[in-house]
Amino acid sequence: MTAPFKVHLLQTGVMECDKTWLLLKPGSTITDRSRTAQPAPWTTCPTHAVLIEHPDGRILWDTGVPQDWETRWAPTGLQEFFPVQEGTSYLQDSLAALELSPEDIDILVLSHLHFDHAANAKLFDNGRTRIMVNRQEHEGALGIDGPFKGAHLKVDYEGIDYHLLDGDVEIVPGVSVIETPGHTWGTMSLRVDCAESGTKIFTSDAVYLADSWGPPAVGAAIVWDNLKWLESVEKLRRIAEETDAQVIFGHDPDQAATLPFAPAGFYQ
Repeated sequence: MTAPFKVHLLQTGVMECDKTWLLLKPGSTITDRSRTAQPAPWTTCPTHAVLIEHPDGRILWDTGVPQDWETRWAPTGLQEFFPVQEGTSYLQDSLAALELSPEDIDILVLSHLHFDHAANAKLFDNGRTRIMVNRQEHEGALGIDGPFKGAHLKVDYEGIDYHLLDGDVEIVPGVSVIETPGHTWGTMSLRVDCAESGTKIFTSDAVYLADSWGPPAVGAAIVWDNLKWLESVEKLRRIAEETDAQVIFGHDPDQAATLPFAPAGFYQ
C-alpha cells in the first residue's frame, strides 16, 4: 500500500488571452451571422504547478511563467497575446510561502516545454534536482530551427541534463505521468493517487478547460496534432472513469477559483 503524501497546488502566474487560443466552440469563441461584430472574447488564463511531498522526496510538476516574461517573450511577440496580470503570484512566491526554494526539490517533471510550463526550469538546474521530460517532447523542442518556434523558447530549456521518459511511467509509488501527445510532441498529464481524497488527474495542456473536456472533446487553436490530441483526451477520460478521478484542467479560470491552492489547502 502506498504511503500517504501531500499534494499542494501552487499558483504560478495568471496570463490573459483571446479565449480562441484555448477553445474553438460555437457560441463561445465562434460567432454566428447575427453577431459578426462581436469582439474576440478575452479571458484569464491561470497557470499552476503541483508540489508533491512524498516519502521518496519532493516532486514538482511544471514551473509556470517567468517573472521577466515581458522581456523574455519580446523576441517572439507572445507578450502581446499572453500578458501576465500585475500582482500575480509566481512559482518562487508560492514555494517561498511553503518555506521552500528550488534547491529543496528532488524531482522536477515538466509536462511539456512551452513558455508557460517550463519557463523556470533552469532554476532547478542545480546539480541536485532531477529534471524529467518526455523523450518526444525533448527531441521536438530541442530540434527546432532558431531560438523559438510557436510557444517553445529554447532559452527556457536548452542546456539542461534531462532524464527522458517514454510512455506512461510511475515516478514514485502513487505518482505517475500519462503520455498525452497532441498539444505538443510529448505533452504529459499527471496522475496522483491520494490515500484520502482519491485520484487526481492534472491534464496540463492535454485539456485546457472544462469546456474542452466534453464529451465530445472541443478543440483549440494551439494544437500540434488534432488526431493525437483527441486520442489523448479519450485516454484521459477512460482513466478518469476507471479511477473515479477528479480532473484538474490546465488553464481553467472558473475551476481554479474553486481549488485549494497553497499555502492554505492541499490534498492527501
